Amino acid sequence: MKHGEPTDRVARIQADWRRERPDVDITPQGVIGRLHRLAGRLTEELCLVYGRYGLSEGEFDVLCALRRAGEPYERAPGELAAHTMVTTGAMTKRIDRLERAGLVTRRRSDDDQRGRIVALTAPGRELIDRAFTDHMRNERRLVDLLTPAEAESLEAALTAWLSRMEDPRTPGGE
Repeated sequence: MKHGEPTDRVARIQADWRRERPDVDITPQGVIGRLHRLAGRLTEELCLVYGRYGLSEGEFDVLCALRRAGEPYERAPGELAAHTMVTTGAMTKRIDRLERAGLVTRRRSDDDQRGRIVALTAPGRELIDRAFTDHMRNERRLVDLLTPAEAESLEAALTAWLSRMEDPRTPGGE
């Protein structure tokens, strides 16, 4: 690479666009493009850990949602969908697979015989406790690529941006 050339893929793409479309402000691409690429790379790194435990990303999320519920580690399927931000159809497939693996059970709700409750089994709890510990160790490794000040600043910026995206009534939102 010659001196003065862009240093990463996004910068090279931006340089091409500046040359081809100097009339368009491509500066947002520097942030969005890098976040998009970073999100993909982070997902790859996180999925390596899930895979060590025989889990997909979605299955890991379901087990975590059940574990975070506290004793007796159970939730209704609709609650699980809300806590993992997936459709109830996708949730059913995840629960089916986890139930076949012996990590969760399903039973009728005590309050509403039409309703169902999904609960962690003892092997499911043991597995998610091990997987979550490994997951947090992996996230620490990834965040440690930043200085503590960079990590703190990035978290604050992402928190503000996400809150404005999720609630446009917040200051700076539309």
